[in-house]
Amino acid sequence: MEDVLLPIVICGMLFIGVPWIILHYVTQWRRARGLSVEDENLLDGLHDMARRLDERLATIERIVAADDPHWRASSERPDRPERRLPEGDWPGHA
Repeated sequence: MEDVLLPIVICGMLFIGVPWIILHYVTQWRRARGLSVEDENLLDGLHDMARRLDERLATIERIVAADDPHWRASSERPDRPERRLPEGDWPGHA
């Protein structure tokens, strides 16, 4: 009896169990492919915060430049280029 039952169980696991597990994880991967609404809201919030921080930094730079017009020349390093956020909204941002 065990000689017959063991190959049937092994074949069942190979031809039913393994494809079932593979297809389960493939559908989970497809479902999680895009951004969730929560992720999109988080990215929107981070984008708004970065834009506000850039505006604050520009304000601070104007205040410091009003006090000392040559402050940027003394603080610039030639090996580091200036990094700025792009103006306006990101492409595809609603």
